[in-house]
Amino acid sequence: MDALGDLLRGIRADGALFGRTVLRGAWEPERTEPAALTLVMVFRGQAHVTGPGGTRTLGAGCAAVRTSGPFAVTAAGGAETELVTGTYQWDGSGGRRLLSALPPLLVVPGGEECLTIIELIADEVAADRAGRQYVMDRMLDWLLACTLREWFDLPESCPPAWYRALGDDVVGPALRAMHDEPGRAWTVAALAARAQVSRAAFARNFTDLVGRPPMAYLTEWRMTLAAELLAEPGATVASVAGRVGYADGFGFSDAFKRIRGIAPSGYRASLAAGRAAAGSSLRAAG
Repeated sequence: MDALGDLLRGIRADGALFGRTVLRGAWEPERTEPAALTLVMVFRGQAHVTGPGGTRTLGAGCAAVRTSGPFAVTAAGGAETELVTGTYQWDGSGGRRLLSALPPLLVVPGGEECLTIIELIADEVAADRAGRQYVMDRMLDWLLACTLREWFDLPESCPPAWYRALGDDVVGPALRAMHDEPGRAWTVAALAARAQVSRAAFARNFTDLVGRPPMAYLTEWRMTLAAELLAEPGATVASVAGRVGYADGFGFSDAFKRIRGIAPSGYRASLAAGRAAAGSSLRAAG
């Protein structure tokens, strides 16, 4: 099991918004767009980033990730500061699991070794070359993954309970089994056997560490995967149900609607409508 990889499942920039900005001391206007996640990288100088929870200072090569709420950036020390920003545009359900695992604003220290890739992204933002948007989208995905990997390794990071529980001798093996084989007909007894403890001890330890009972967690994980699978071309409710451990589409639909607040068919329709709207916007812009 790759815990960070599972957390990033389905996270894929598509038409991400990029900017390259030079600050000269004045605050930028607070960003109030409804985007789900914004990555800020300092290319030159220093910046103060203010968001939910306070103000942090970023030097050259540092990065900040905003996941919720307005935030603002200002140059530090009276000198010019150059930033590169990338903003994901997601629908209402995209990235729900990732966003719930992160604080409103997180900062990752950087250094000289980070400046090369930031410079590469800055040059791509300023260029007007074939495939520019696709290249920048993939750069943003790569940089987000690297930034979060660094943040989860920091002593002061606050990863979600299930992420921390992976290191537990009892709960860890069961969590890895759920993630590696989500379509298997798991029961509490089977998971307890994987953990090599009694059912009662396993259920108690799992709930204490993860914050929800084993089967409730398994259902949520399955619905996360189902949302990703429903976005695939040609996917049907029945085929996705089978891949995430449901014998029929009815039980799967009930679970999906309970967790996601929308039926699988409605979710697929909303994705199709979003893609159609995005395509219309691109054609209009062209």
